[in-house]
Amino acid sequence: MPNRPAASPSHRSLAPRWPQLRDRLDDFVAGPPDPDADAGPQSRQGRRLLWADGLVSNISESFVINFVNPFALALGASNGQIGWLSALTNLAAALALFPGARLVERTGRLKRVTVWTGGIAARLMLMLTALAPLLFPGQGAIYAFMALVALRAFFGQLGYPAWSALLAELVPASIRGRYFSSRNIALALAALIFAPLAGRLAERIGLPGGYQVSFLIAGVVGFAATTIFARIPEPPPALAVAAPAAGQGSPWAILRDHRRFTAFTAVAFLWNLTLMIAGPFFSVYLVRQLGAGPTQIGILAAVNSLGNIAGQRIWGRLNDRHGAAWVMRLTGLLIPLIPLCWALAPNPWSLIPVEIMSGFLWAGYSLANFNLLLGLAPAAQRARFTAIYQVSVFSAAFVGPLLGSVLANAIQIRGLLWISAAGRLVASVLFMFTVGTDRADPEARSVDALPADQACANMNSDDLPNKGEPQNGLPELQDLEP
Repeated sequence: MPNRPAASPSHRSLAPRWPQLRDRLDDFVAGPPDPDADAGPQSRQGRRLLWADGLVSNISESFVINFVNPFALALGASNGQIGWLSALTNLAAALALFPGARLVERTGRLKRVTVWTGGIAARLMLMLTALAPLLFPGQGAIYAFMALVALRAFFGQLGYPAWSALLAELVPASIRGRYFSSRNIALALAALIFAPLAGRLAERIGLPGGYQVSFLIAGVVGFAATTIFARIPEPPPALAVAAPAAGQGSPWAILRDHRRFTAFTAVAFLWNLTLMIAGPFFSVYLVRQLGAGPTQIGILAAVNSLGNIAGQRIWGRLNDRHGAAWVMRLTGLLIPLIPLCWALAPNPWSLIPVEIMSGFLWAGYSLANFNLLLGLAPAAQRARFTAIYQVSVFSAAFVGPLLGSVLANAIQIRGLLWISAAGRLVASVLFMFTVGTDRADPEARSVDALPADQACANMNSDDLPNKGEPQNGLPELQDLEP
């Protein structure tokens, strides 16, 4: 019997490397090995599914997020209506947050709340938005579009407190920087590939029909993400999700007793106010002043994602090494340069390096902001704290577009860019002097420090959340952010 041929050197060298490559890929998806992170038997599987959900969700969002305002423009919306579209969307989101927190405290079913709100109801609204031009004529289509976009935001943010609380349980603080940076790379890759495809598809079909098709595709893909999220095993929380005692959980009491969190929330209001004075009008400026079409909008979104990918690994390591506040200080001082560059851009193509820089800086700022929010919020009331913070953000995002629509008529959109840059710089300096560190208030540290068995011993069994309920992720991809 002839001897079996010897394996080629390439095969010999690949065989022992495959387990190492597989382990590295698993660490990239599920996070680095960590005793706290891997304490539960299904912890790593939950983080793998959360990673996959983020990837598929952002494929869905790539067909939507950069095209909401252009869709409205294609329907004939005015600058004032664009301002109101953004304002009403953020108002609806703000109104959903406290009911969302109460849902978490009353039911404890983190996944079920998020699945039925952000995973199902919000995505049904998205598909109905695509049909609005077919169901309503003329100006009616614009107002129906605005209402459905606002309803989508309402249902999405209704599930945000549950979603953020679940993420905090799935991903311990020791690996959050590295895990979320890896996950955000997947999100950015989705946008890098699919945002230009969405723009090209819309342009080939024609407007507004191309946007309608894109939104329908987004809805179908989004429901696939809902299915993935529903399989995440809900971990037993280290701290039970319980309603606070009477008088202890009101927004004013929380703001009074947690001063660092209060400063963080106040600075976030100013930051987002200055963002949203100009934010809704960047796409208007891009389309009407710089003459961009859907394909160029998609390409700019893709290069923004390219910068985001480059930034995630860098900022994730820096976050774990120096802390979230350090990353926010650095990126917050540089982000004001972005609207200045937009104001000076002569055409859409000149924005390519600007959007690469934007993606890189916002990768760090968004990652650090989310980690700092989780760190400042006591685990037992994390849903309520995140709701208070988000209400501040969306309240600013409601006022900002209305103020911006008035100013745009007086000083033009380019003037808004200069105002936005100055406001961001002021907010960043205030952050340095009022927050400036990752250290939580003593009250927050004392609650978070409770061992799991002691925290659960202080609660009735009815307060413990039921496990095994489904949910899906919320929109996470950022619009072209100047």
